[in-house]
Amino acid sequence: MKDVFETVSQLIAAKKGIEPTEIALSHSFEELGLDSLDSVEVIGDLEDHFGVNIPNQEVLQIKTIQEAVDSLARLVNGQ
Repeated sequence: MKDVFETVSQLIAAKKGIEPTEIALSHSFEELGLDSLDSVEVIGDLEDHFGVNIPNQEVLQIKTIQEAVDSLARLVNGQ
């Protein structure tokens, strides 16, 4: 899960022009300055990176870094 968090934080940091170390699991996308379109784009980029597909209904529920990491880790681990 640590690798998933690192990838999520690096991708968001690059998109927002901040340091990955400024991103915590507890942050919401909104707190990081991501609007709904940004969030969908980030999740799409993460799906591509990890080679997984998060169901659309689940994507709509992801609002925090923790939720994104949990969803991705579950899919990457085949659960």
